[in-house]
Amino acid sequence: MTTMTETSARFREFKMPDVGEGLTEAEILKWFVQPGDTVTDGQVVCEVETAKAAVELPIPFDGVVHELRFPEGTTVDVGQVIIAIDVAPGSGDASAPAQEPVEAPEAEAEPKGRTPVLVGYGVAESSTKRRPRKGAAAAPEAAAVAAAVQAELNGHGAPVPAPAAPAPAGAPAGGRPLAKPPVRKLAKDLGIDLATVVPTGKDGIITREDVHAAAAPAAAEAPAAVASPVAPEAPAAAVPAAVSDSARETRIPVKGVRKAIAQAMVGSAFTAPHVTEFVTVDVTRTMKLVAELKEDKDMAGVRVNPLLIIAKALLVAIKRNPEVNAAWDEANQEIVQKHYVNLGIAAATPRGLIVPNIKDAHDKTLPQLAEALGELVTTARDGKTSPAAMAGGTVTITNVGVFGVDTGTPILNPGESAILAVGAIKLQPWVHKGKVKPRQVTTLALSFDHRLVDGELGSKVLADVAAILEQPKRLITWA
Repeated sequence: MTTMTETSARFREFKMPDVGEGLTEAEILKWFVQPGDTVTDGQVVCEVETAKAAVELPIPFDGVVHELRFPEGTTVDVGQVIIAIDVAPGSGDASAPAQEPVEAPEAEAEPKGRTPVLVGYGVAESSTKRRPRKGAAAAPEAAAVAAAVQAELNGHGAPVPAPAAPAPAGAPAGGRPLAKPPVRKLAKDLGIDLATVVPTGKDGIITREDVHAAAAPAAAEAPAAVASPVAPEAPAAAVPAAVSDSARETRIPVKGVRKAIAQAMVGSAFTAPHVTEFVTVDVTRTMKLVAELKEDKDMAGVRVNPLLIIAKALLVAIKRNPEVNAAWDEANQEIVQKHYVNLGIAAATPRGLIVPNIKDAHDKTLPQLAEALGELVTTARDGKTSPAAMAGGTVTITNVGVFGVDTGTPILNPGESAILAVGAIKLQPWVHKGKVKPRQVTTLALSFDHRLVDGELGSKVLADVAAILEQPKRLITWA
């Protein structure tokens, strides 16, 4: 008991925090520390990906890294311990927490109700119950034969007599094999029964290498299995047909940004009745204005492009038609009109689509809006956008024109009433002052929530944006 008290006082655990608004899980992208490294309060120890952002996590205390509970690429629930820190190095046996689980075989003889112990997690009271392992009631002789055969297939030597095979310290007969959660998940994904895997880790712990070794013979050494004493298992191991099919496909786990995008788009598409309207407009004067602004000393140091003028045009259109800047409150059966505009900009990043927004965009001057746009895009492409930057949007712009696309039917960002899609700006024949001339032309598409935005209102907003882009001086006269 004294050892446990000293251990609990010496080692501190850091749990996966909720770095967003009500997030339930995050994926560990990268560890910046390893066991044995010294860390200080506030030092970043890992980078995790939440629903839509990559976030660096600092450790809140000093010490030496004792254990990383999950490898990179693992999705961890909020509240789970991800790292253990030795806050008093040199004051005792640093391996104490890792040694506690090996007492599990002794406790196997205790009455029902014992809480099984996982490596590195220590012994603690918990209400969590483990499911009984399938096949736990099988005859000891069968388990012994299976373990002996697996030892031969894993390359650990020739089959040993049945009494000697099931004797590892960490895998008591009739008990649940000892393995860390990531190893259990790996075994499940590969279709490997941990009960048939002979552990090579310390104190009978099953390692990732053991699982991989158990999986390899199933696919590559099926003929040998046929000749082994347990021939009936050969058909289960022979799955070359499935392997050949899967070789032509790639299955990517749905998680992180992709999972968030899927949930948001399905929720939006099947909750808000979408209406999309289109207009094709001559933006030649807007393109001339962009060229002039690039030479303006007041715009020095900021990026000037057509998106800047389009964003300003949408803000002016919302000011002229404020009812469009609203949200539908299903729970209270109310339409919530927003007296501010948090302008979302859809950004394609290496991790997927995200929609950060410019807070209070309606109050910004053109240079301020240009600066905010530049920061938003740079941060998004670097994967550093915070969850807070993506919360609270009211309307969104998506620039599909950068991909050479003429237009589209954008889906609303959840909780917003409208989204404007901007197509590619191309030189096209256009009737200008009674003559056909080459002009810079683009197509705009406005999708809106028909529960709170009628066709007339949506049409007015789209028409105002188009009118401003055709005659940019309206930015002054209408503002």
